[in-house]
Amino acid sequence: MGTRRGGWLVLKSVCMASAGDNSMRRRLVGLGRELGREERGLAILGEGNVSCKDGAGFLIKGSGRSLATLDEGGIAACTSEKLLALLDAGDVDDAAADDALFASRVAADDPKPSVEALFHAYLLTLPGVSWVGHAHPVSVNRILCSPRAAEFAGSRLFPDEVVCCGVESVFVRYTDPGLKLAQEIRRAVEPFMERHGAFPRVILLANHGVITLGASEQAVLGAMLMAGKAAEIWLGAALLGGPVFLGGADVMRIAGRGDEHYRRRALNL
Repeated sequence: MGTRRGGWLVLKSVCMASAGDNSMRRRLVGLGRELGREERGLAILGEGNVSCKDGAGFLIKGSGRSLATLDEGGIAACTSEKLLALLDAGDVDDAAADDALFASRVAADDPKPSVEALFHAYLLTLPGVSWVGHAHPVSVNRILCSPRAAEFAGSRLFPDEVVCCGVESVFVRYTDPGLKLAQEIRRAVEPFMERHGAFPRVILLANHGVITLGASEQAVLGAMLMAGKAAEIWLGAALLGGPVFLGGADVMRIAGRGDEHYRRRALNL
């Protein structure tokens, strides 16, 4: 994977124009704007959200804000406790969930956090995860809105997909966004981590979109863009009688290769 301007990935510079800056808000805005770039087809209008750890809490895009035009005023600083408590609360009505979102803010003048702050709060508790991105890529949603979505999630097509997106993706069947979705994501992620001993890099939500997570902004952006590339290849291969997937042994071999680990480190993945 290179660093081609205009190509799918420029991880050395993308979303890190302020790499020497101490402001996590600025870094989160950078990631949001990269995911919101119109030509990438990942999110329009108020679609998608981004989050990152910040001290004892986390930062997340405000509800209804556009990723493409996100600024620091569109970021909410939140504490996790009230949101995580809801995951164990069973059925909670929309009003109570809304109250918890407002109550999670550190500053009363911050915008209301995205309703999906509930799953961001959970995912940011996973060991090794400091950044989360969520978008609705056109390319991937063509598959996620089809009967073959689970097949796409569980398979890999080419080596760089394994490098950026992991050995498989978590697949979550359509669930009402908000608390129920956060609970379903947790329900699907926990067995994945038991099987693989690591967090998933990609979570695919049927009839909805994609979540990517990692230790860096580059990991989140790279996995999102690579998932989109994989979807385009999958759809093209399907027209030619495929797709033909990599075998399980080949996937594990790529995932464990020393040179691939070196490339991941070099690209901050």
